Parts: sequence; C-alpha cells; structure tokens
Amino acid sequence: MFRSRAAGDCHSSEVPPTGSLLTTLPHLSHPTEWLRHSGGELPERDTSTDLLLLFSTRAVRLFGYGFLSVTLVLYLIGLGFGESSVGLLLSLALLGDVILSLWFTTSADRLGRRRMLLVGALLIVFAGTVLASTALPWLIGVTVLVGVLSPSGYEVGPFLSIEQAALTQIVADRHRTRLFAWYNLVGALATALGALLSGALVQALLETGIAPQESYRTTLVIYGGFGLLLGVLFLCLSPAVEAPAARVAGARPWLGIHRSTGIVARLSGLFALDAFAGAFVLQSLVAYWFVVRFSAQPAALGGIFFGANILAGLSGLLAARLAARFGLIRTMVFTHLPSNVLLMAVPLMPTLASATTVLLLRFALSQMDVPTRQSYTMAVVDPDERSAAAGVTTTARSVGAMLSPTLSGRLLAVPALIGVPFFLAGGLKIVYDLLLYRSFRRVRPPEETSAETL
Repeated sequence: MFRSRAAGDCHSSEVPPTGSLLTTLPHLSHPTEWLRHSGGELPERDTSTDLLLLFSTRAVRLFGYGFLSVTLVLYLIGLGFGESSVGLLLSLALLGDVILSLWFTTSADRLGRRRMLLVGALLIVFAGTVLASTALPWLIGVTVLVGVLSPSGYEVGPFLSIEQAALTQIVADRHRTRLFAWYNLVGALATALGALLSGALVQALLETGIAPQESYRTTLVIYGGFGLLLGVLFLCLSPAVEAPAARVAGARPWLGIHRSTGIVARLSGLFALDAFAGAFVLQSLVAYWFVVRFSAQPAALGGIFFGANILAGLSGLLAARLAARFGLIRTMVFTHLPSNVLLMAVPLMPTLASATTVLLLRFALSQMDVPTRQSYTMAVVDPDERSAAAGVTTTARSVGAMLSPTLSGRLLAVPALIGVPFFLAGGLKIVYDLLLYRSFRRVRPPEETSAETL
C-alpha cells in the first residue's frame, strides 16, 4: 500500500513505528488509518513518518524559542545596549520576521516547501552563531533583521504556515482540526519546557562561577544547535508534503494566491483586527499590570502564566471536538466571545487571587479559536495556495500587532487608565468575532459540506 523510500532518505524501506511523540497522543498514533478511511485517494507514502517529523520540528523549534526567550534581552543588555536600543532591536526582529515570512510562505508552494523550511532553519543557525560571536552593533542589527529569533518564545518565521500546509496535504479533511489542536499543544508544552530548562541551565552555570554574560552566550550557541537539528529533520521529509505539481504551474496573480484572493484578503483584515486587539494585552504587559496592581512576585507570575499557557494548549483539544459537532466558524466565534468578556473583567477584580482566576478562565477559552482558525484557512483555499494563504494571514496578524503594545504601554503609565488595555482588547475582539461570523458563516470547509450531503 505504501511506496518504499528511496535510498539515502532518512526513512527505511519498512514503515517505521510512529515513535514516542505520536504514541503519547492517542488521536495521532495511527495517522495512516485516517487516510485509509477518509474516502479519498490514499497517497503512496508513509504518512505516519511525515507526521512524526512535522510534529518533531514543531517541538524542537518551540523548545528553542522558549529556551532563548529567557536570556536574549539580558544578553543584549550585557553587551552594552540600553533598554531603548534593545527595544529597537526587537522591533527590527519583528520587521524582519514579517518580511521574510511573507516572502518565504508566498514562494514555498512554487519553489518547494522543504527547501524554504531548510533555509529558515539555516537562518536560526545564522542568528545564534553570529549573536554569540560578535559585539558589533551594526552586525547585531543585521542579524536580528535577517535571522530567525523569537524574543517572546512564540512562533516566528515561515515555519508555522508552511508546516500546516504540509500537514493539511497528508491528512483527511475531517481530521485536520484535531491534528492542528495537537500540533499547537505540542508547541505550547515545548515552549514552556524550553524556558524552564534555560533558566535552570543559566542558574547552574552561574553557580559554577561562570560570568552571567558567558552563561547567556551559551544559550545562544545552543539555540544555533537547535537550528541544525531542525535542518536535519526537514531534510528527512518526503516529497509528499509538497504542493500538488499540477496546480503549482498556474499563474500567481497575488502573493501566490489565485482563486481564493477575496477570501484571503477578508480573512487577513479580520485577523489583523484580532491581533491588534490582542497585542494590547501581551503576556509581558499583563505581567507588568499584575506587578503594578497587586505587587505580584516573579514566582507568582511564573506560576500564573505557566498555568495559563497549559490551559490554552489543552483547550485546543476541546475545540477540535466542538468544531466536529458545531462547525469551525461557530466554534471560533462562540468560544471567543465569552473569553473576551472574561478579559474585560480582569481589571475589575479586587484581589490577586480573583484576577488570576478570571485570567485563567479566560485562557481556558481564548485559544480555542487558534487550531480552528488555522484549520479553516487551510480548508477554504486551494491546495497549492495553502502556504501562501497561511503566510499572508499570519503576516497580517503580525502587522496588526505592531502598534498596540506602544499604545498599551502609554495607558499603563497612567494609574487611572491602567485597566483600559483590557477593555480595548476585549471590546475590539468582540467586534472581530461578530464581523467574522457575519462574513463567513456561509463559507464552509469541505468536511462540513460533505457531512451535510451524507
């Protein structure tokens, strides 16, 4: 049923076991069974191996991002950069992420998904290696602009969009949302673990007498090593993850998108509004609010956000079940609306305990729209548009989020307005939910339309 890999591939001619990652995820332990019962054509490839590789690259990358996020700013300050200069460097990193990601993702279906993923991995190696070996301001500026860095620990670069296009290529439509839920959960856990181990490593190095700056430099070297590992894993992917050759040869009127231009443009505008709203309450800004409002200690903040991120990751699994029953758009909107009400309630809470409780309840709902949003974007465009569509919509979110942290910072500086970012974020997100439902409630993915005909 499956075609053996060619010699020299990273796969044996036997169908290999799915490995520890997939066997710990019950719904993913037999991905080939999904295709076998999907009613569609079964591709001639070992799907389970590509699934394992794509989940592994997600875990390695997000572990590296979390690992670096703890020390990057400390390292730059140790090099002599002031806080404003560090802020400028981080803004350059964001700008570079937008430019490179847009180009990579809109070209991947034409030039090759594996090729673009490999180049992205090499840019991680470049960033870690150069930053660890130079103190020249101009070279550091070029590196953060061109390299792939994640100061926040969250996903950056072209990887997410291209990997999700590849995942969509190798699973049946009806399993896509559940797959994305597990994919996001793996990333959330990897980020949390990377940050935890980075802090432990730096502390251990300091206790042995190594200078702080050298301990921070060590994390950059290790980060570059994660890029190398990522590149090796990408080389092991099979041609099955590439866009369909028959469709790729067509014209590309707009950023790699042809038939779905209107849908992608509307989704991009709405996703930009959602990101603009969400960036008023970035994790670092909410942490600052907790310190100012309740004098929260660092240990308490770490526990709050560790729990929040775990809840957010787990909630995606429930979202997949809800989407299977009620549909992707309904799940996105009707789980997001109550989470936004909870967000606006956070600054109204009188104590640290009550504010934390409301925030955790909000996180238990707020991320249910992530795997459903990603799955919906992949579903409503043509197969050879998927990388480009994901890249354009992700870029729109990045652009939308650029301005609001500055506005939020100014509001947080005024004691009487310290709760306003929460109200702005929640209110604008409610507007986004209503507009999304109005615009797309009748645009259904294939698995929902096919289910109605059965």
